[in-house]
Order: sequence, then C-alpha cells, then structure tokens
Amino acid sequence: MAILKSKEEIEIMAVAGQKLGRILQKLRAMVRPGLSTQFFEEESRRLIREADAEPVFLGYRPAGAKASYPATLCIGLNDAVVHTPPHKDIILRDGDVVKLDLGLRYKGLCVDSALTVALSPVSKEIEKLIEVTKLALDFAIQTATAGNTLGDIGNVIQTSVESAGFSIVKALTGHGIGEVLHEEPSVFNFGRAGQGMKLKAGMVIAIEPITALGNGRIKQVSDDSYVTADKSISAHFEHTVAITENGPRILTAV
Repeated sequence: MAILKSKEEIEIMAVAGQKLGRILQKLRAMVRPGLSTQFFEEESRRLIREADAEPVFLGYRPAGAKASYPATLCIGLNDAVVHTPPHKDIILRDGDVVKLDLGLRYKGLCVDSALTVALSPVSKEIEKLIEVTKLALDFAIQTATAGNTLGDIGNVIQTSVESAGFSIVKALTGHGIGEVLHEEPSVFNFGRAGQGMKLKAGMVIAIEPITALGNGRIKQVSDDSYVTADKSISAHFEHTVAITENGPRILTAV
C-alpha cells in the first residue's frame, strides 16, 4: 500500500529535491577523464553536508545485498547498472558511460535521482540509448497523473524503449519514497496500460527507467552491485515525482 504524503510533506520533499537536483548537476559538470570515482564520492559528501542534508544511501541495505551500502553515491561505468560503490582505483576514461545515482534526507524525508553522462567519443548507438532512456523518463512523468495506473507508467517506458531497439532491465524497479528510501509501491519499467495500482494525489514515487544495449539481463557481483550479464552498456535516469491534484510534480528537477 502506498503511503500518501501531506501537502506539507511534499513541500519539504520539494526543498530536498531542489537541493539534490543542484548537487547532481554540479557532479555532472565535474565528470571528465582522469578522475577516480572516489573523487565524486568525496564531492557528494561535501555537497550534501553543505546543503544541510544527510546522505541516504550510506549504510542502507537494499534487498538482496550481503551488507549495508558503504558510500554516499552510486557511480557505475559502462556495463555497471546500479548500486556500484566508488573506488579510488576506478578512473574515468574517454568513451565511458557514467551513471550518477544519489539520494539525500532532509527534515526526515528522502529524495532520489539519477542521470547518465557519456564521455566522448561514444557511438551513435550509445548516444541514442541515453537519449531514449531520458525521454522514457519524461514520458513516464507525463503519465503520472491521478487516475492513471502504475501499469500506464511501465507501459509507456517499455514501449518507448523497446520501439527504439533497446532493452528494459526488468529486474530493477522504481519505488515509493518518503520517510525511508524504498517504500511501496514498486514502480516497474514495463507493464500493461490500465493495470496495477491506481495513482492518487499524495503519492510520491521514484520513477527510474534502466535500460541496456543488450538483452537487459543482469547479475550481481561481489561488491553487491549489478552489471549487465552480456557486458552491454546501460543507462539510467531517475526523478522523484509527486502525484498532485494538478498533475505530476518533479521534486528533483532544477
């Protein structure tokens, strides 16, 4: 069952989302060859602290993980999909596809967002994958109106991605969000229009299309992160979105 948020709680989450959106854009502007992924972890911690907020990933133990997550930021390169911890020995290089996934807690409420950026040169196919994934998020947000269903969101993501020739990573989902990072409901990136839970004003969900050039199957590796099983490039975009009486409200947009 979804936990509905009050208007006051949504306003707090909107402030939190603005903080997170600005931090992610600052991190995105820093992405360049030669930097370690640990550099972005240190910057994330600094920026969240300066925003008078708390990291929400640090110490969080997602379902299926052997241990609590050891970092503030998830930063995956190329075939790394999600939950990838930073490391001082992983260095960004030309041609890398970088996924930045970050969450924070402010005044007791959480927000979550992600983006993908490519370091040139990359192929036209990879450029298209990233653009299609971003557009799938845009289409899903437009669909996130009271009276529609979670199946409508999943269907529009799946249709837009698969019609472009790419795959959905079906094993990973979006989620409700609020006092904790992951709340009900799960927000699948595939589905049938008109099926599933009906969206109501007061719901707040993290919508996050996760896609791949290959078949979309994933595997968990020793650090608890997920990679594509066929080593194909993946992409990931995410916003925290409130369902309101006046339509969807993107809380993590800048």
